[in-house]
This record gives sequence, structure tokens and C-alpha cells, in this order.
Amino acid sequence: MNITADAVKQLRERTGAGMMECKKALVETKGDLDAAADLMRKQGLAKADKKASRVAAEGVVMAEKSADAKTAALVEVNCETDFVAREADFRSFAQGVAALALTSKPASLEALLGAKLPSGETVEEKRRALIAKIGENISVRRFTVLSATDHLGAYVHGTRIGALVAVKGGDAALAHDLAMHVAASNPKYLNQAQIPADVVAKERAILTEQAQGEGKPPEIVAKMVEGRLRKSLGEITLAGQAFVKDPDVTIEKLLKGAKAEVVAYERFEVGAGIEKKQEDFVAEVMAQVSSATPAKH
Repeated sequence: MNITADAVKQLRERTGAGMMECKKALVETKGDLDAAADLMRKQGLAKADKKASRVAAEGVVMAEKSADAKTAALVEVNCETDFVAREADFRSFAQGVAALALTSKPASLEALLGAKLPSGETVEEKRRALIAKIGENISVRRFTVLSATDHLGAYVHGTRIGALVAVKGGDAALAHDLAMHVAASNPKYLNQAQIPADVVAKERAILTEQAQGEGKPPEIVAKMVEGRLRKSLGEITLAGQAFVKDPDVTIEKLLKGAKAEVVAYERFEVGAGIEKKQEDFVAEVMAQVSSATPAKH
């Protein structure tokens, strides 16, 4: 049967697979483009699943902001190597996912993966096609969409760390500075009221043991512990941290002076929390050399 070049081109665009693979699929499905695309996805599925066990701890963080600058999306898309993280198709895919997250505001990661890109493919279909094309495990790890009534600060440092901050009051410049601060200082909590009781109790117990070892009277120990606890907890909260652009001012004082309030914030860092496999490349090369060397008789 005659398979047109246009049909092959359309299938390549939909699947990201090679020309010969596309032509073969079209022949097998008697020129039915949809059936051929399904067949290619099934074939791509095996390739993608084979790579899914490989650790993808590199990648990019991308942000996309709405026209009114009051809503923004932040996504993390992972791959296996820094080389692929710099690749144009990979970055284009990640930016497309961020734009889709902003417009569709999906309720879950599963919903985002099932949402359709402007090309007509779902994010999951595009992801699998990219795996087949690039040859690395690729995953859309997480996303968030944040809105603000007044100002929404968005900042991405390179492509590895991104932050969003929703601010009530203040101005756009303050919101941007706060997003930059969150990206740099990585606060775990907004303020001390948000720190879980068990975290406070654990920190107090550690500080108490340290203070008791200094041989001070119990009443002095109690005062020392509370003072150190305030300082320690302040360092892990956004409100208590020293502002990166002016270390003499805390974020709490900065906000008070601007008559502003941080309503919410989000921070993504590429690979955070993913256990990276440490490769012994010397051993790997030696093993390959050994297996390639003919045995001596």
C-alpha cells in the first residue's frame, strides 16, 4: 500500500519517533493515522517503561505568569542528565507544561498529565514521545499554581530553583524581592505559628540537653533554651529570616514597613529529595573493557 510522505510527517509530529518506524506503523495499520499513533504509543510505552526505573534527578524548574501578573504556575520536569536538561526540546516541553498548568489549573498531577497541549497531544503522550526521541527517563514531578489578590512574585534562578510568593499589600517590586529571597533562603515555614508542635518539641529537647551540659542552674537553662529556641525557629521561617538584600532587616520587619503580608509561597528545587545514584564510572568502564576483551586460552 502507498503511504504518503505527509502521513509519515503527521505521525512523526504526533509521536516524535523516527521516519522508518512511522512508515512501518502506517503500513501495519493500513494508513490509519490514529491507529498508527496508538500502535506507536504502545511501542513507545515499552521503551518509556524500561527507562522509568532510572533515576531522573536532573532537569528544570519553569514558571509561567498570567497576563495580569496575579497568578503563576511553577513546574519541575526531570531527566537523567544535565546535558538533556539543557536540550531545546526538553526545555520547550517543560515550558509548555508550565503554560498548560497556568491555563488549565489542574486539580492533580494526574489531571495535568492528561491535559492536552496546543499540539493536541496530552502531556503524558508528549512525555513518552520525548523519552523515545531523547533516550532518557523524563518525568513531570510536580507543579503548583498560586494566585494573589494584590501581587504575585515569581523568580527562577537559572532553571534549577524557582519560587512564587503571593503578597497582600505592598507592590510588585516587593513581591519579586520576596520570591528571590525564598529561592535563596529556602524557608521551611511561613511563620512560627505554622511550625508543627512535634518539631518545636524536638528542637527544645535538643537545646535543653545542650544547655544542661554547660553546667548552668535550671532557671538559667530554661531562659537560655527559650532564647535559643526563638532564634533557631526564626531561621527556618520566612518571617524570621534576615532579608537577603539587607541582612539587618528581617522579613517580618520588611513586611511591616511596607504594610504587606505574605499569604502563601512555594519553592521548587530540581532534584530536591530525590536520591541520586552515585555511579562508579571507573568500575563501569573497566567492566565494559573486561567484557569486550577476548578470553585467553
